[in-house]
Amino acid sequence: MMISCNQKVDTLVVDVYETSAAGNKLTKISDFITSENVSTIKINPDTTFQTITGFGGAFTESSAYLLNKLSKKNRDTIIQAYFSREGANYSLTRSHMNSCDFSISQYSYSPVEDDMELKHFTIEEDKDDLIPFIKDAMKASKDGFKIFGSPWTAAPWMKDNNKWVGGKLLPKYYDTWALFFSKYVEAYKKEGIDIWGFTVENEPLGNGNNWESMHYSPDEMTNFVQNHLGPKLRKDYPNIKILGYDQNREHLKEWVDSQFKNEETSKYFDGTAIHWYASTFEVFPDELQYAHHKAPNKYLIQSEACIDAQVPVWQDDAWYWKKEATDWGYTWAPEKDKHLHPKYAPVNRYARDIIGCLNNFVDGWVDWNMVLDTKGGPNWFKNWCIAPVIVDPVKDEVYFTPLYYTMAHFSKYIRPDAKVIGVDKSDKDLQVAAAQNTDGSIAVVVFNEGLTKKNFKLQLGEKETIINIDAQALQTIMLSK
Repeated sequence: MMISCNQKVDTLVVDVYETSAAGNKLTKISDFITSENVSTIKINPDTTFQTITGFGGAFTESSAYLLNKLSKKNRDTIIQAYFSREGANYSLTRSHMNSCDFSISQYSYSPVEDDMELKHFTIEEDKDDLIPFIKDAMKASKDGFKIFGSPWTAAPWMKDNNKWVGGKLLPKYYDTWALFFSKYVEAYKKEGIDIWGFTVENEPLGNGNNWESMHYSPDEMTNFVQNHLGPKLRKDYPNIKILGYDQNREHLKEWVDSQFKNEETSKYFDGTAIHWYASTFEVFPDELQYAHHKAPNKYLIQSEACIDAQVPVWQDDAWYWKKEATDWGYTWAPEKDKHLHPKYAPVNRYARDIIGCLNNFVDGWVDWNMVLDTKGGPNWFKNWCIAPVIVDPVKDEVYFTPLYYTMAHFSKYIRPDAKVIGVDKSDKDLQVAAAQNTDGSIAVVVFNEGLTKKNFKLQLGEKETIINIDAQALQTIMLSK
C-alpha cells in the first residue's frame, strides 16, 4: 500500500478584519495569495492563561459635556460606535468620582465641611452630563458593561493641606472617606446605574501636583483598604471590587508587595490597576509577570492610557501611524528615564501595549477619554490629550481617528470571560495575541508595525490558511467554533 506524502491539509476558515496606514478601517479582507516567504503562527487553545474582564474607555465630564454640545444624530453615532454590537462593543469602563483634570471645574460630592456622616452627599454635578452619557451607553449596549469608579481626590476639607491638589487624607476622615464610596454606589444605583468596582485612588504617587490628586504610600493605601474601605464595602455592597495602586507600571512591585503581603492585607483587594505613562514603548513585562505571580487569582487591569501632552491632529489618519507624537516625558523626564520617552506613532503605542498586556496576564484594558475636542480638552488645567474620537462642537463635526479602530480590534472581538490562549510564532517582528471566547470562537490579533507586507500561515490543529498582512497594519482574525 502506498501512502502519499502530499496529504491534503484542511483549510482553516477565517474572517479577517484589518486597519492599516493604507486606509483600511476594520475592513473585512480576503483573497490572500500564497507566497514563498511565509512565517507560521500556531494557535494553542489547550494552553490557557488569564480570563478577560473587558476592554473600553472612561466616562469623563469633558466627554459628556462635548456630547451634549453635538447634534442628537452625532451624539448617537458616537455612543453607538462605542457601545453597540455593530460598533466597538465596549465591556469595561471607568468614571471619575468628584472632579478630575478632564472636568469643566473643580467639585466634590461632599461639599459641606466637617460633614463626617456625609449627610449632604450629592451627585447633582453628574446629572446633566455624566449620568445621561452612561445611561445612553447602557441603552446602546446589548451585552452590558462594567463600570468602576476612581477618585482623584477627597474634598479639600478632608486633607492635611486643605487643597484640591496633593496632600494626604487626614486619618480622622478615613471612615468618612470609606463611607463616601458606599454613598456613591447608593446614589448611582438610584439613577439606575450599577457600579462594578473601584480603584482606591487615581495616581496615589501624585501627578507633579498639577491637578486633583491625593497621595498614599503603598502601606498607607493597604491600611486604608484593610481597616476602613474594605470592611465598609464588604458590609454594604459585598460584590463590589476593590483595585489597588492605579498608576504607572514601573513601581508595581512595591505596591503588590504591600497589598498582597499576607492574608490579612490581601483579603479586601480584588486586584490591581495600572497606567502606561512610564514609557511610550515599554510594556514592563517583568513587573506585570511579578504582579500576576504575587496574586494569580486577582485582577490586573490597565485602567488608564491616552496619547497625552499632545493636541489632537484633525482629519489626518496618516499622522496617527507616524512616529511624531511626543508625551509628557519627551521634554522633562529625568535624564535616566529619557530613553523611555522617544517620539512614537499613536497606533503603534496602543496596539503594542494591548498585545503586550494580553501576553503578560493583564485581563482588562481601559482607555481614557472617549471624546475630546480639537484642542484636546476641555480640561480646566489645559492638560491636552487625544481621544479615539475627536469632535468640533462649533461645526458639529466628528472624527473617528485610527485609535478608535485600534481599540475596536480588541473590544469587539475579545469578549468578557474569554481565555487568553497560547501562540507560537516564527516571525519575531509580528506581534500576536489570541483569546478563545465562551462561544468557542477564537480571536487572533496580529500587528505588523513594519514598513513591509508580510505573509504567514495560521495553524490550528491540522487546519491552516495563508494570510497576508499589509505594512503598518493591525488585523483581527476570527475563527468560528
